[in-house]
Amino acid sequence: MGIDLPAGGRNKKTNCTAPKSENVYLKLIFKLYRFLIQRTSSPLNVVFLKRRLFMSRTYNMPPLSFSRLIHYMKEKEDEVPIGSNIVLLRGPNNAREVVKHFGRARGVPHSHTKPYVRSKGRKFERARGRRNSRGYRV
Repeated sequence: MGIDLPAGGRNKKTNCTAPKSENVYLKLIFKLYRFLIQRTSSPLNVVFLKRRLFMSRTYNMPPLSFSRLIHYMKEKEDEVPIGSNIVLLRGPNNAREVVKHFGRARGVPHSHTKPYVRSKGRKFERARGRRNSRGYRV
């Protein structure tokens, strides 16, 4: 007995082919770089499309601060970009808010993991073991 496969068989295409975002401008940039890949022999366009535009915005595309961008671009104002020997600028991977909640469990000694709390008021996770003024601090 065989297995029932849907029409078309097993899906072997796992590569990203289009942005998941509904952003019209992002889709236009996709179209532009696809066109540039076909028309030019520069590997820069392929790298930019795969390494930057195909990334999801949450985890894989870290934010880059404006000050860091200025730091990298110092003394490069007069140079004409030709796309050779370049590095795509990226921000730190651990810059996300979610990363603060990773690590040792809350309540374990010397744990600095941020708790998921409904509110930050007086009554919320401020009891004994959390503050020196409430008896002791873990």
